[in-house]
Amino acid sequence: MSFAVWLTGLPGSGKSAIARELVRLLHERGVEVSVLESDVMRTQLTPFPRYDEQDREFFYSTLATFGILLAEKSRPVIFDATANRRAYREAARKRIARFAEVFVDTPLEVCVARDPKGLYRQGMKIPYEPPLAPELVVRGAQGTPAQAAAQVVDFLERRHWV
Repeated sequence: MSFAVWLTGLPGSGKSAIARELVRLLHERGVEVSVLESDVMRTQLTPFPRYDEQDREFFYSTLATFGILLAEKSRPVIFDATANRRAYREAARKRIARFAEVFVDTPLEVCVARDPKGLYRQGMKIPYEPPLAPELVVRGAQGTPAQAAAQVVDFLERRHWV
């Protein structure tokens, strides 16, 4: 049986670092997953992004569709994507039976200090809708990405998904 984990949070919250550790931990358990990393997928789907609402709607609906198709083929999926609107994440939730939204909750000031892509320095201000009822919340400014990933694996094991 497959599952999908959507790591969401502000840019710079630690999603990608946690995703890398999560892949490693799952691989150690013999679980091969596909990672849909927004930074990588965007270069293929929207190589000249405008970051307007229409562009985001296209990108996240396509990303969700890829995840849905993978899950339908019994391939576990990790979404590593901010998906600033809840509706983007809900589209995947509605179609993937074993779906978990993991909120990487990191204070804005920590994200701004990290700013790995320079988004905050460029003044990009896109509203982010945090999950209302995520299956799991991990703290992106506390502990290590490996510890946060271990929390996700513990969650998956409690659900008997791995």
